[in-house]
Amino acid sequence: MVTGCGGFLGSEIVRQLLDRGDQVTGISRQEYPDLVRRGMHHRCGDLRDPEFVSRSIRECDSVVHTAAVAGVWGSWEHFYSINKIATDHVLTACQSNEVSQCVFTSSPSVTFDGDHQRGVDETAPYANHWMCHYPHTKAMAEQAVLKAHTPGSLATLALRPHLIWGDEDPHILPRMLDRARAGRLRIVGDGNNVVDTVHVVNAAAAHLDAIDALASTPETCGGQAYFIAQDEPVQCWDWIRQICELGSAPPPTKRISYRAAYRIGALLEVGYRLTGRRAEPPMTRFVAAQLARDHYFSIESAKEKLGFHVRLSMDQGLERLGKAWKERR
Repeated sequence: MVTGCGGFLGSEIVRQLLDRGDQVTGISRQEYPDLVRRGMHHRCGDLRDPEFVSRSIRECDSVVHTAAVAGVWGSWEHFYSINKIATDHVLTACQSNEVSQCVFTSSPSVTFDGDHQRGVDETAPYANHWMCHYPHTKAMAEQAVLKAHTPGSLATLALRPHLIWGDEDPHILPRMLDRARAGRLRIVGDGNNVVDTVHVVNAAAAHLDAIDALASTPETCGGQAYFIAQDEPVQCWDWIRQICELGSAPPPTKRISYRAAYRIGALLEVGYRLTGRRAEPPMTRFVAAQLARDHYFSIESAKEKLGFHVRLSMDQGLERLGKAWKERR
């Protein structure tokens, strides 16, 4: 069972599972006929409905829970209900239906409090303050998943893929290009910060590795979180310039200091809340910190305990991205 089966990551996980011969059932709130044609069984519904979740998970051996609401803006209730409550429903359904494995898609942002993260591993603590609801609710959900790990019954673990990208990305890369074309993309900070990314092919493969590891060695890999990345940290703004060039968008040249961007983000957050605006502000404190700070991670634990390895290198991913975008033009 793959929740969020129609999402950017979820759909790639489904495709990889089908390609290796697994029987896959997907859960989502919309229809995805292309995945059904490839062989996926589909359950259309809302994970906030515990009865629907329990019915859907019956007879499954493993659950990959990717469904979530991402972003830096929105109400606490919205993020909490989908990221935390829905996860609780998935865990309860796994336990009551004797599902043996549950892999949860988390985020490195659960450890991010605005400071640099340089080569950190899974010993890094959860953040002690939160700049938006997404990492906060994901941290709560991750902790629930890891606590549910029960050797001999339900084996669980959490993956933290960082900055997932690829040629079918409907979120990060298109927004980046739109801003660049509109002249609204600014280099935040000194432009030398180093970040990790992960191509969607590698992020999805890590989930298959996790399923297999939980089935074979749950006593050594279960109950833990794992950073997942490309294993090739890059200078953030050099990488963004490469993406802009591949997308035929002008790369950013104008700059703004981190302090100024952070202050503007804070003021916009206050203003948007006071006026009740639902649209995401053009800058927030979290976005400013993400664009200006180092955040790259050790993935040695995932290599050692899950057998994770990179299938598609950075150069291969960029070549694939450029080719796909060129064919669409």
